[in-house]
Amino acid sequence: MEFAQFYDQHMAKLIRHLMRQGANNHEAAEAAQAAFAEAFVKWETIEHPVSWLRLVAIRLYWRQPARREDLTHDFPDLPGGVCPLHSAEIKEEEARVYAALAALPPQQRAVLAWHLDDFTAKEIGAVLDMSQEAVRKNLSRGRARLKEILFNATDGGGR
Repeated sequence: MEFAQFYDQHMAKLIRHLMRQGANNHEAAEAAQAAFAEAFVKWETIEHPVSWLRLVAIRLYWRQPARREDLTHDFPDLPGGVCPLHSAEIKEEEARVYAALAALPPQQRAVLAWHLDDFTAKEIGAVLDMSQEAVRKNLSRGRARLKEILFNATDGGGR
């Protein structure tokens, strides 16, 4: 697949993946764009670009200096005139899920983020250097905690 086509198909998905792991929309877009910039240079040598980009992007996110709530400038538009952040705009319900994901322990949050991107337990284990059993346990515990957080949020804290 050519790079531009891959970018069009996967930029919004990569931004969402990072947001599931705790990045705000600006941090996620910045890290995703930087990961794609690195991928462009190595494109012909990357065997599994979907997982490669996620690993690079999350590392770039973790390395970002002080977290910012607001940017001082708008994101630059793509040659087609569309900002990549607009392709990853989220609805209120999805924002609640991301907030709930942020409350999970990092390992559960990471496993759920990969799972929500349709990676198997075997693939997640390989990428995160975990056994499949550890992936399944983190997935199960993460789902249970996520349900609890979301239920309490919609239930008014159990009242």
